[in-house]
Amino acid sequence: MSIIQLLPDHIANQIAAGEVIQRPASVIKEMVENAVDAGATSIKVIIKDAGRTLIQIIDDGYGMNEKDAVLCFERHATSKLKTADDLFQIQTKGFRGEALASIAAIAHVTLKTKHKDEAELGVKIEVEGSTIKINERVVCSKGSSFEVKNLFYNVPARRNFLKSDAVEFNHIREEMERIIFAHPNVQFSLFHNGQAIYELQSAILRKRIVDVFGKSIQEKLVPIEEETNIVKIHGYIGKPDASRKSRGEQYLFVNNRFFKDSYFNHAITKAYEGLIADKTYPTYFIFFEIDPSKIDVNIHPTKTEIKFEEDRFIYSILLSSVKQALGKYNIYPTLDFEQETSFDVPNSVRKSDPVAPYIEVNPNFNPFQLTSSSPNSNSKGGSSGFSTAMKNVGFGNDAPSTLDWENFYKIKEEETPVETQKLDFEEAIEDTVVEQTDNLLIRGKYLITNCKSGLLVIDYKRANERIVYDELQSNFIHSPIAAQQLLFPYEKNISKQEALQWSNNTSLFNQLGFIGEIQNENLLINAIPSFLSDEHINDVLENMLETLMHREIEKSDLAHKLISDIAKSASRTLKIATIDHGKKIIDQLFQCENHSFSPTGKKIISTLTFEEIAQKF
Repeated sequence: MSIIQLLPDHIANQIAAGEVIQRPASVIKEMVENAVDAGATSIKVIIKDAGRTLIQIIDDGYGMNEKDAVLCFERHATSKLKTADDLFQIQTKGFRGEALASIAAIAHVTLKTKHKDEAELGVKIEVEGSTIKINERVVCSKGSSFEVKNLFYNVPARRNFLKSDAVEFNHIREEMERIIFAHPNVQFSLFHNGQAIYELQSAILRKRIVDVFGKSIQEKLVPIEEETNIVKIHGYIGKPDASRKSRGEQYLFVNNRFFKDSYFNHAITKAYEGLIADKTYPTYFIFFEIDPSKIDVNIHPTKTEIKFEEDRFIYSILLSSVKQALGKYNIYPTLDFEQETSFDVPNSVRKSDPVAPYIEVNPNFNPFQLTSSSPNSNSKGGSSGFSTAMKNVGFGNDAPSTLDWENFYKIKEEETPVETQKLDFEEAIEDTVVEQTDNLLIRGKYLITNCKSGLLVIDYKRANERIVYDELQSNFIHSPIAAQQLLFPYEKNISKQEALQWSNNTSLFNQLGFIGEIQNENLLINAIPSFLSDEHINDVLENMLETLMHREIEKSDLAHKLISDIAKSASRTLKIATIDHGKKIIDQLFQCENHSFSPTGKKIISTLTFEEIAQKF
């Protein structure tokens, strides 16, 4: 009896959907790329509940006739490929013909479309679970409008694995930005729950970047351009001061297709060596133009990984191009040899006639002649033969004697070592009781004190981080953290997306002691937590915004992560200058429930035992 059978189409489509459609952001990526391939000049995206309830894509592209509208939901139905050779000359975003079939298998999809050459009615198609329910003529505008509702309605396990709306929306925003930067000539708009996120007009690449990330990035962009017979490179890189603590603003494109590549990222990062701090990442928007036959885009289900035929050469060209761009705009350290060989002439002598240098020699100079005469210069025991400068440092002040020569030739005998009683160190430890004292040593970022088993070494910055974290946690649970009003509001320029994240989490920030408002892409902070000093405000705000923008973190864990960021930033520049301050830190640390590790899991306390000390001798 045969046990192998051909799967039905609806099951095969659901399996394909598991590879292609992972979350709502995957739907938006596939359908917006289809709109771009259809020649759209304006694309509108509307989502509700981070895509769980509704995803709608409206474009003004070529549109489809009735036959194509039905066929587009079939597996491996595509207008991008005609022959097998076309796989090696791909210029479009999509080419497999799986996206719409996969989406229709796990959602309710409604398509309204009209071909650009049709003057009358368009067509409406409704699909549920790969089955066409409605196929009728309707009045609609030219182009296409896709509505995707109830995503994963028939795959409850996949729906349960979706994250919170905030996390899923961040994935949608990232996918949109990858397409937005690749096609600055296309108008894009994005609406979430009725709120406008993007409303971007057609523009040049630099203007598109500024429109998305805000005016603050305008002065931090450095153009990069290089053309060889292998690859053409163009785009923008960020100045070193635009580096971030996450990889959120790093974009690589090949033939206007976004891709990820750790090999090329290493080349860019290497060019920034010595210019940016450790554990920070440069910003870049770099485009490659290369012969499609020399790359393979068909190696990953989501097409974000690409194989390059000449990747080693491209690596070298990319590294050189980034270094050249940084040096060209006086960012990379360079040597100006013309400046090194010239001298700045003072204004006082600039107009005077040049005079040749000369050396004056005293032909009567005798080094053995006395440089100064005195009544006792020829007397016995005088200081004859010593200049005034040597006399000033003590030479010639004492009269010479034969005892000086005797001491010079005397050989010091070695002292016979006195035998000492051998002490067993282990026995000494057992017989000696080490009492706790108030002795404390401050060295660098460490506090060193004694304990019964040896020496106790404490990283006081991590200790303070644990103290602040525990205090904030206990206060945050019961009541808002006490805030102090600033004399003058602290102003920070932020991107549109950061402003949106701040607005969506205003109540949480108020609870943490940060009270502020958004005005024209500027964040005005009027109050900060009472324990926070003014010099820490910028670091804390950057860490919190970085967390909101680029970390996949649930709403329930967000408060704990932000509190951890605040505690870490407040402790980064802590300096302990007095013994009393050090004792206070130690006392507060041992009052914490978990005093051995920082909130990020790093060790705070280390004990150096007598046995470990003995092994070093």
